[in-house]
Amino acid sequence: MIENELLFEITRLKDTGWSDRKIARHLGCDRDTVKKYAENPYRHFKKPPPRQPKLSAYRHLIDQWLKEDPEVKATVVLQRLTEKGFTGKITIVRDLLRELRGRRKNRQAYIRFESEPGEQMQIDWGHFGSLVYGETTRKLYALVVLEAHSRMLYVEFTHSQKQQTLHRCLSKAFSFFGGTPREVVVDNMLTAVTERQGSVVRFNEAFLDFLRIFAIRPLACTPGAPHEKGKVEAAVKYVRRNFWPLRSFADLSDVNHQVRQWLDTIANVRLHQSTGKPPAERFEAERLKRLPEFMPDCREVYQLKVHKDFAVPFDGNSYSVPPWSIGKTITLKADASSVTIYHREKKIAVHARCWKRYQRIETEAHAQQVKRLQRRLWHDREIAAFASLGEYARRYLEGMIETGIGVKKNVVKILALQNEYGSGAIVAAVQKALSFNAYGADYIENILYQERTPCRHHPPVRLKNDALNRIVLTQPSLSDYDAHVLKKKRKSDE
Repeated sequence: MIENELLFEITRLKDTGWSDRKIARHLGCDRDTVKKYAENPYRHFKKPPPRQPKLSAYRHLIDQWLKEDPEVKATVVLQRLTEKGFTGKITIVRDLLRELRGRRKNRQAYIRFESEPGEQMQIDWGHFGSLVYGETTRKLYALVVLEAHSRMLYVEFTHSQKQQTLHRCLSKAFSFFGGTPREVVVDNMLTAVTERQGSVVRFNEAFLDFLRIFAIRPLACTPGAPHEKGKVEAAVKYVRRNFWPLRSFADLSDVNHQVRQWLDTIANVRLHQSTGKPPAERFEAERLKRLPEFMPDCREVYQLKVHKDFAVPFDGNSYSVPPWSIGKTITLKADASSVTIYHREKKIAVHARCWKRYQRIETEAHAQQVKRLQRRLWHDREIAAFASLGEYARRYLEGMIETGIGVKKNVVKILALQNEYGSGAIVAAVQKALSFNAYGADYIENILYQERTPCRHHPPVRLKNDALNRIVLTQPSLSDYDAHVLKKKRKSDE
């Protein structure tokens, strides 16, 4: 059967007096075809026999699978049908599933909303699997930030969605765009929205404090209405579809390096389907508000105590600090690339952040400081005097060093106790303290107080009558007592 357009042309040209040959040459078809349809245009217009659907033989199986799982995907059904000998494609499977479920997508019309330049940015998180660091697996997320007018994109990959991480990514995004919008649209994530009752929204206090620095007004989407931030929703899908496939990454830094290149060479210079212009060309940086003079510090902050191994625990690892800070409380600040440690306001250590777990990150300088400190301690006069008391004293010194207490201060105090109780009592107290792993002069003093009597030499009592105080008694001779004992023993033997 020929197309209606071809039949119409044959009939029209025949009415103008053209020959069959001329019509066939003009239309590029066979002359017999022209002659046949010129004589009787409707002679071959017959209804084709009804086609037997390929899925008819499998209909009972599909009905059964739908009863077991009403939401089963067409790809899964096609796999099962292929095992049963079905040779069709997925299109007719999808059509039949849609018909059987009685589900047609209810397409709702929305009013298209366009923002003025610099007016609005939309943000959203996307989950992108995970990265492997040795035996450690870290989840991978991406914060996508979109300038609503131009569709200009910024993407930052992270291993968490914590409050400080959100602030840090937004701060980087504002620096990337060179300014801030008047409002930012978010969904109902806990780091942005704490509570919602209808149209009344209570925003996260930390999030408001962060936005207040930039004078940005937050807007929260209505739950179940993703179209209210549809531009960034589409952007997350675009990142997933265009950037993510067929790539491999060494670590988090590598992912962010690659996504920066992708933003500069593809995402922000492509011809956008909605605007008809590249985002970079449509973007008007001068319409954004200027960045504040001092950007906020959005690092994670922790107050930690330095352990006796001159390190602090953080995110499954331990990071070294100078040994003089053992036992002190320090402030640790971390971002995606570094871990910085402060004592009061002074920076005392900086490390590259390790995404593995159960690792010790130690600088050579800290280890050398520990060795120098130990050598200095053993050559100190008071410490050498305490060590000369024997093996128990030396072991007690090593324990105090490992514990991180003030060794010199405690040794001086113990030596002062030696003057009252004697060296033997001190050694016995040290031995007992070692058995309980109790290190420090306070423990030694407590043991001595409970178990020993101080060897004190009290002066004689002074009487009111001074004459009595001047009485001097003769010192008895001990040899006289010895002679008396021997004499008595001989008499008993006789």
